[in-house]
Amino acid sequence: MEESLKQRLATKIAGEIVLSDQAGKTIKKWREIFKISQKELADALSVSPSVISDYESGRRKSPGIVVVRNIVEKILTLDESKGGKIIFEFSNLLAGESVLEVILDIKEYSKPVPAKSIVEAVKGKVVSGQKYLDRDVFGYTVVDSLRAIVEFGPLELAKIYGSTTQRALVFTKVGSGRSPMIAIKLTSLRPSMVVLHKPPEVDKLAVKIAESEKLPLVISQTDTIEELMQSLRSKI
Repeated sequence: MEESLKQRLATKIAGEIVLSDQAGKTIKKWREIFKISQKELADALSVSPSVISDYESGRRKSPGIVVVRNIVEKILTLDESKGGKIIFEFSNLLAGESVLEVILDIKEYSKPVPAKSIVEAVKGKVVSGQKYLDRDVFGYTVVDSLRAIVEFGPLELAKIYGSTTQRALVFTKVGSGRSPMIAIKLTSLRPSMVVLHKPPEVDKLAVKIAESEKLPLVISQTDTIEELMQSLRSKI
């Protein structure tokens, strides 16, 4: 990966941590996205694992900018030492600044995962396309749907697919699911399945589009977006 792109990713992650109301939870989110244990990160920083644990739990005061920069640099360096797979997953998103802001989490699986496993991981209720759950999923993308709808054109929407369209698109902050499904309908790309996180209701048109496009449409019942992402990372 080009150094400039790596630096842009580092800047984005560090900025999110510094600006977060719960910096420790944001550190934990990115550490887990990069599949790095507390001990690995602690060793790289030459501190005790309890220090990382205290930051992430909020027991220790949120770290300053210098510490955050060091944490982010070590996370990226550790990923590079393992082949840079997670950095690579984000690399094709960095060409558009708005894309990375809208994507809350993204992952490519090393081997195919049954769509039914995704349903279980997100505590899902299938509202359409039950018969298509025998297909495989090769990754997922969690999207802030409010920002995506406002900021994305067709080109940016295509970028949320990462390296493959055979993935679960997971939309958060959803009203009824109509807008995300219309956006998918208007592009030439199709995911393997669509997950909506706790919409107050499900629009009939959203269900109709899912049926016409032969897409499993799943409603996630996880309490929070953080729980949703944690479950996707840990249970798959």
